[in-house]
Amino acid sequence: MTKALFIVDVQNDFTEGGALGVDGGSAVAAGITEYLAEHADDYALIVASRDWHDGHNDNGGHFASDSEPDFVDSWPVHCVAGTPGADYHPAFDTARVGFHVRKGQGVPAYSLFEGRTESGETVHQLLDEHGIQTIDVVGIATDYCVRASALDALANGRQVRVLTSLVAGVAPASSEAALAELAEAGAEVVA
Repeated sequence: MTKALFIVDVQNDFTEGGALGVDGGSAVAAGITEYLAEHADDYALIVASRDWHDGHNDNGGHFASDSEPDFVDSWPVHCVAGTPGADYHPAFDTARVGFHVRKGQGVPAYSLFEGRTESGETVHQLLDEHGIQTIDVVGIATDYCVRASALDALANGRQVRVLTSLVAGVAPASSEAALAELAEAGAEVVA
């Protein structure tokens, strides 16, 4: 088996009521738990990422500190390490997750590939160690971190499927554009 599942940023701050909550985020969290109950054994590797930002600086300009956020390159404070906002959403059962990746940590980071495990392994290392050729991608947000993670997986020579029933985006138009971009780049976009 050479297939992996990437679960991107299913965190409290990215679901309804969070600092950057998206509509449908809580449903995605619950849906991923249901999916794992039925399909976890289909994967040789299951990796979940979390934004894990510093609380004492602007994280390389990622947090808007001196002006209003532009919601492109600068954002309100979110997913500060060790806070409830950075925790996984309670509806997301992580029992079947094999590796947890933290990204950000002082710099802007969107792709799961920019993170590391607690022991310092990169996602590239995990993929190579497990002989992964195909990656299914789910999570939040379709138009930002899901998009970036899927594009990086393609750039790393992997086959990619984005499971659209298990993603939620910031806005419908940008989410549709991200899925179209991913399909054009070679990803399979499936329900």
